[in-house]
Amino acid sequence: MIVPPFSNALDRFAAADGEVVGIEGWMCPLRRGAAHSYFALVDEPPCCFGCLPRPAEQRIEVFAERPIPVSGTKLHLTGRLYTLTGDRAGWRYQLRDARMVAPAITRRHMLAASLACAAVAGPGACAAQPAPEAASLQLLAELAAFPTVDIHTHAGHVIGVRTVTGQFPFTPVASPMRDGGMAVLCLATVSDAPTHHVTADRRIRPFRDPDPGELYAFGQLSFQRLHDLAADQGLAVITGAAGLAQARSDRPSIIISAEGGDFLEGRLDRVAEAYTRWQLRHLQLTHYRVNELGDIQTEAPVHGGLTPFGADVIRACNRLGIVVDVAHGPYDLVKQAAAVTTKPLVLSHTSLSNAPRERSRLISPDHARVIAGTGGVIGIWPPMSSFPDMPALAAGIARMVDVVGIDHVGLGTDMGGLVGPAIFASYRDLPALAAALLARGFTLAEMRKLLGGNYRRVFTASLA
Repeated sequence: MIVPPFSNALDRFAAADGEVVGIEGWMCPLRRGAAHSYFALVDEPPCCFGCLPRPAEQRIEVFAERPIPVSGTKLHLTGRLYTLTGDRAGWRYQLRDARMVAPAITRRHMLAASLACAAVAGPGACAAQPAPEAASLQLLAELAAFPTVDIHTHAGHVIGVRTVTGQFPFTPVASPMRDGGMAVLCLATVSDAPTHHVTADRRIRPFRDPDPGELYAFGQLSFQRLHDLAADQGLAVITGAAGLAQARSDRPSIIISAEGGDFLEGRLDRVAEAYTRWQLRHLQLTHYRVNELGDIQTEAPVHGGLTPFGADVIRACNRLGIVVDVAHGPYDLVKQAAAVTTKPLVLSHTSLSNAPRERSRLISPDHARVIAGTGGVIGIWPPMSSFPDMPALAAGIARMVDVVGIDHVGLGTDMGGLVGPAIFASYRDLPALAAALLARGFTLAEMRKLLGGNYRRVFTASLA
């Protein structure tokens, strides 16, 4: 059965009701798990259900005959299609009794695949065997010889209202870092957590305005939790360029980061307060709430991008020595931030899409080039919905390198923050990613840039 692309099939769905149809698209799981019989089908790889398209015409509610594994690859489905009216959860299309079908394989597809494999890794690469143990040990030694960096993470169980206020136990961070060769984490608080939740259509959205002083108070508790984790697990807190240069995985370290400037509550003096009191050295302007600093990718624009206060915060960060992160910010905000900053920008966790849909967390090539134009770095994240295995993640990194160059790409796992499963689920996975990058054709020198060197350059420039 030849299954039409999502966009082509939608053209005829309005007239379909109870018909058996075929369609291809990407699974967007609506809950955790390795396989699902209930999920959304969308037209581009999703990052998580928080980025489920809001327009009903861009998603299909799927009920499968049996659970379908999460693979991160395009699904080819057949099932009975129903057009809904007045659905309380906001669905317009529903595919019932869905099942997988094999995609049509043409001579053109086979030729393209063989040429791609040969071009990427040379003759025989498509049948490559796993690296021997000796090679793995050598790669681990290479990783331990320089400061590897995850430029965005919540590892250790450090975020969430119940976690922060209830002081839940930490999960191991230092030992997986040592085992995998990861030296430094940009460990992030989330101060807007009290105001957002998962909605009926499975999106992460704000549901109320904060009370005066609420997000500042929650931010203080959140910063304290990062420092408590550091003390609990013997993690050094990096506050300067020398500390980052000297960091190694046998003495793992963190950089105090904040995902969203919501804790500032519109007060510029709190940037310096966080710098001094909490040793903040990496600030992401926005998160899941349109705040005083600017708009976000996942909600309709309110400010037209960056606000004047957001611009003042960037200038304060440049002056004090705090890395400015524009993840979750829309293209307009990023362009405006690039015009304000005198230091390189970071976009810490995303991946590339040639044509991101509305409200997507992915970014376009032009969006990426704005970051690179400041001398900055873009972190690639590892959701299985986009990257089902390490070679796919390495390919995603390579695609971004092709757009912005080897000096402007890094790793931002969003560990502990992703809703769905991730192919990079532990810092013990770092050697596997490094091996995939080498197999992709990157040299050891290039791998050092991707896995820490590029962020070290930006951090050093930001603190100068």
